[in-house]
Amino acid sequence: MGAGTNAGTGHRFGRNGEPVSRIGQGTWNIEQAARAEAIAALRRGLDLGLGHIDTAEMYASGEAEAITGAAIAGRRDEVFLVSKVLPHNASRAGTIAACERSLKRLGTDRLDGYLLHWRGEHPLEETFAAFERLREAGKILSWGVSNFDVDDLDEALAVAGPGRIACNQVLYHLRERAIEHAVLPWCARHGVALVAYSPFGQGDFPAPGSAQGAVLADIAAAHGATARQVALAFLTRDGDRLAIPKAASPAHAQDNAGALALVLTPDEIARIDAAFPRGPKPRFLPML
Repeated sequence: MGAGTNAGTGHRFGRNGEPVSRIGQGTWNIEQAARAEAIAALRRGLDLGLGHIDTAEMYASGEAEAITGAAIAGRRDEVFLVSKVLPHNASRAGTIAACERSLKRLGTDRLDGYLLHWRGEHPLEETFAAFERLREAGKILSWGVSNFDVDDLDEALAVAGPGRIACNQVLYHLRERAIEHAVLPWCARHGVALVAYSPFGQGDFPAPGSAQGAVLADIAAAHGATARQVALAFLTRDGDRLAIPKAASPAHAQDNAGALALVLTPDEIARIDAAFPRGPKPRFLPML
């Protein structure tokens, strides 16, 4: 899909052709909300088509996985469920053990996607061999990486071979577009989904009264939408880009879901592009 086209279903993760909602649900810091509210937010997101839920063993030392597990209880088949292994656990045996712990906390027998959270000391050969073993056992259906720059991606491709890396999850929001220089084009060339975490930034979303905020507000008004919906629509305007905003309340989940139906015009995309310049290519991949 090209610029200006937005469908609810985005890139197909992995080799199993599993459809994934281009707007999903992140769970980093979700434990900071009241547990019942966090569970209700995730379930409301599912009601509205936000079936891609992302979590990780690192998030609140597994508590985010436990909250996610409670939210998806009885609804597992509605969810494209993704978790991540910490680098220090990512040896061959450690990856398998970490996955088993995540499955237990999530109350499920399988993950739709399992990612290496970032590069660590264990060779990629070990981690990827464990991923393949888990996939063959039916414990995971696809696997990928997170916070990988182009050099890391080149190495990962050399180790894994083509068609195996499902996604690369990276920091991407309107004020942090560094991945557009090299990482995004690499992923597009190799059929790897680009998953944007923190798509609103960490307390860095443009204020309504700012020049950048005014551009978003003007475009939002033309669509009967919100500024955050416009931001999500821009970030996921191509079919190989997904986003996983966190929602700590049902109302936030509903607002995020509104971006699924929002189609930006080429002129609107150009206005946002001008208001939020990508800047020079950084020496190192930005990450949180």
